[in-house]
Amino acid sequence: MPGATIHTVAAELAGQRIDNFLLRELKGVPRTRVYRLLRRGEVRVNGGRIRPTYRLAEGDRVRLPPVRQAAAGEAMAPSSAVMARLESAIIHEDDRLLIIDKPSGMAVHGGSGIAYGVVEALRLMRPRAPFLDLAHRLDRDTSGCLVLAKRRSALRALHSEFRDNRVDKHYLALLRGPLSPPQQRIDAPLRAEAGKGGERVMRVHPAGQSARTDVALLESYDGWSQVRATLHTGRTHQIRAHAASIGHPVAMDARYGDDRADRGLRTLGLRRLFLHAEHLGFELPGHGRIDVTAPLPDDLQALLSRLEHQ
Repeated sequence: MPGATIHTVAAELAGQRIDNFLLRELKGVPRTRVYRLLRRGEVRVNGGRIRPTYRLAEGDRVRLPPVRQAAAGEAMAPSSAVMARLESAIIHEDDRLLIIDKPSGMAVHGGSGIAYGVVEALRLMRPRAPFLDLAHRLDRDTSGCLVLAKRRSALRALHSEFRDNRVDKHYLALLRGPLSPPQQRIDAPLRAEAGKGGERVMRVHPAGQSARTDVALLESYDGWSQVRATLHTGRTHQIRAHAASIGHPVAMDARYGDDRADRGLRTLGLRRLFLHAEHLGFELPGHGRIDVTAPLPDDLQALLSRLEHQ
């Protein structure tokens, strides 16, 4: 292993959290190990201990301790097929932004039990980009529009847009049962609770965070409703939790759904959550209006065709 190294923070990385900085610098080191280094004070900034939430400033001197990183080829890396799929999924790219139509089944970032995610793969695909980070999140099984920033200034602006609910966010979903009335506003606070096996679930609770989802019926099928869901806030699992709270869970939702009803969809070939981030629209200061749309994936479209002909 090499000895301790000192990294001086460049201007384009100012404002980045130290944990995200380390996850990028210490490629091949497990996420849990990175946070252990921080907890033990083995990572120092300007000679002092810091928390994982510390945001770097230009000129900060970051001491990285000697730590074994995975040798080339030792850590699991995205296959050429995955890289090609992500390259073809890019729907917008400029000097500040990279927006993809994220495939279902791929996590947005690596973590416990996940060797890599979208952001790690895209960093490998854009090795000369000094900065590339997620502006928001999508659940692993949700497909559709996902925005990454290629500059720290763009990331700050995007975080402000998402935080202040100034981003237009439209999703397509298939819900169990007939939706009546055909347009509904779900304005119900959500709170995280422990579910089966200790997994985190979001429940409607008066002490939760405010959350609003508008749902509009697009098409009715036997026992199912295709809807467009518009998010006015950005809570974890918001559409999935809100849909379940009104008795119309999202199709193939293992956490909030109806397994018995989903069995019929499995016989029709559906193997994933029917939730797709169809459209995002926002203003980026100095860059103008950005609007992107990701069409409904072929497997979801095929299911709707089968439902229509039942």
